Amino acid sequence: MEMREVHWLMDMVTHIDLGLVVFDRSGKVEVWNHFMENHSGYSSTEMRARSLFETYPILAEPWFQRELDTVLLLENEVFITWEQVPHLMAFSAYRPVTAKSHFMYQNIVLRAIHSAEGETNLVTMTLYDVTDIAVNKLALQSANKELAVLSRTDRLTGLFNRGYWQEQLEHTWSLHKRYNRLYSLVIFDIDHFKKVNDTYGHQAGDVIIKLVAAIAQECARDSDCVGRYGGEEFTIILPHTDSEGARIFSERLRKKIEAQVVTYEEHEIRFTVSLGIAQIDSGYDSETAWFEAADQALYQSKHGGRNLVSIAPTPAGT
Repeated sequence: MEMREVHWLMDMVTHIDLGLVVFDRSGKVEVWNHFMENHSGYSSTEMRARSLFETYPILAEPWFQRELDTVLLLENEVFITWEQVPHLMAFSAYRPVTAKSHFMYQNIVLRAIHSAEGETNLVTMTLYDVTDIAVNKLALQSANKELAVLSRTDRLTGLFNRGYWQEQLEHTWSLHKRYNRLYSLVIFDIDHFKKVNDTYGHQAGDVIIKLVAAIAQECARDSDCVGRYGGEEFTIILPHTDSEGARIFSERLRKKIEAQVVTYEEHEIRFTVSLGIAQIDSGYDSETAWFEAADQALYQSKHGGRNLVSIAPTPAGT
C-alpha cells in the first residue's frame, strides 16, 4: 500500500465518529482515536503510557476478561450491547444540553487482529454511541409499563379496577384448585352512600370513596389484592387467611373507617361500612359461587343493621 493511501486510511480511522481502540492482552494501548480522546479526556499519548485495564477497572473484571479470552482463542467477534452493560466507559452524553441521559449508552464489538508478526495478540474494540436508540427504547418500555398499570388501575382510587381484580379472583381460584391454597374473600361497601351523594354532592362522595380506598390499602398486606369493584363497593383477596383471620382484618378496617370524619364545605360527614367474608372452600363449584357467598354475607351485614362484619357459612356437604 502506498504511503498516500496509508495516510488517508489512518486519517479516516482517527476521525471516524465512533470509538476505536487497539490493545494487547496486557491492556497496552496501540490505537486510541479522536472519538476516544474527546469523550475520555485522555489523549492517545497518555493512553499509550498507561494500562487500559487500570484506567477502566470494569475491563479488568473476570466477565470481560473471559470475553477477551474467547476473542483471542477463537479469533471471532464478541458483541456487548447496552442492554447487557449500559456502558463500559463512563462517557458523558454526547449532547449534554438536550440529551435525556447523563451518560452515553454504548454498543461494543471486540475483534481479534493479527500483529505484524502474524500473531493473534491484539484486540480491536469498536465503541458505538447508541444513546438515542437506548433512551427511546427505555422511554417506550416505560410508557408501555405505565399503560399496563393504567389498564388495571381504578382512576379515582388507585386500587385495582374491576376487570383486573376479576382476573386475580379467577387466578386465585385456580391456585386453590391446584394446590389447595387457603384464601378468604372480603366484600364491603359504604353504608347509605346514596344519601351521602344526595345530601352533600358527588364530589363529597368521591372524597369518601378515595379515603375508604386509602384506608383499605393501608390495612392490607402487600400480598393482599385490593380492588374497587364498582361505585362504593370494594373487594379484597386475603392469601393464607382463614375466615377468623379475615374477620379480625375486617373488624380493624371497619373500626378505622367508623372513626373517620370528612370535612367537606363546612360539613362534617361520618360514615361506616358493612362487610361480608367467605373463606374459600371445595364446596363452592366456581369462583363465582365463592364471590356470591361473600356477597350474601355482605347482605346479611346490611340486613342486620349495617356497620357489621358477617361470615358466610361453610357450604353444605363440606
